[in-house]
Amino acid sequence: MKVAFVGKGGSGKTTCASLFALRAAATGAPVLALDADINQHLAVALGASEADAAALPTLPAHLGLIKEWLRGDNPRFTPEQMIKTTPPGHGSRLLRVVEDNPVWDATLREVVPGVRLGLAGAFDDADLGVACFHAKTGAVELLLNHLVDGRGEYVVVDMTAGADAFASGLFTRFDLTFLVCEPTQRSVGVYRQYAGYARDFGVRLAVVGNKVSDADDAAYLRDEVGDDLVGVLGRSAHVRAGDRGASRDVAGLEEANVAALDDLRAAVDAVEKDWVRYQADAVAMHRRNADAWAGPALAAQIDPDFVPGRETVTL
Repeated sequence: MKVAFVGKGGSGKTTCASLFALRAAATGAPVLALDADINQHLAVALGASEADAAALPTLPAHLGLIKEWLRGDNPRFTPEQMIKTTPPGHGSRLLRVVEDNPVWDATLREVVPGVRLGLAGAFDDADLGVACFHAKTGAVELLLNHLVDGRGEYVVVDMTAGADAFASGLFTRFDLTFLVCEPTQRSVGVYRQYAGYARDFGVRLAVVGNKVSDADDAAYLRDEVGDDLVGVLGRSAHVRAGDRGASRDVAGLEEANVAALDDLRAAVDAVEKDWVRYQADAVAMHRRNADAWAGPALAAQIDPDFVPGRETVTL
């Protein structure tokens, strides 16, 4: 299942994404984590050192390889013609969460046991003033378009903060999107903004309460977001210690917070996988790009009879 963590800056979405990934991996589930935030902190949040995090490969640095591999024998376009919204078709290579392939070998690293991580990468000097961050998250979107995941497998994506998460088609690529919400008016306001955008595109949205101090905080969130609230994470001494360099192993996490993470996972597992809808959403976003700037050449990349799924994986 593909899950995203979004929210306003400072809400703790990266922390929540890392805890979800670590808890799932601790139960033996395969986990692929992707950092699509402009502030690339997920590696450290998972437990990597600052030095190890800085040495990790990035997806955009291997974009040529990614396009070449994913294109496979698809006759509708060349690797050079692929863009971030290009959907798979007959002849495309589809990726699986657990497999060996050249793309994973080049771009993923197991930063902690059971969690492999891929990075959109941070801005460098060449990007300043001439590029937007979506040029980097495009590699993440292209991968997710071609990624076939199954029950009991988790793809966890830390998205960029604020409404900017809706500035590309990446926000449509998830079975469930968790919005991390603090018990404050500002954070609830961000939730309402997200909920409006999500509703317009049929995106499944669930709320994770974070930095909840007491029953009043939890009640406030329930009153404001209603049934969208699926879990509440309290303030955590374990997380604070991890922010100071202590172990981030979820074995030391408070029992109530572990239970909340299990509630999030149960919410994900309850979602019905719909590959027809998933491909249709990818095609719709690709058509928006075609209509906006690229025209018939881009629209011709769409294979109208193709639906991804495990039975269609090309090795």
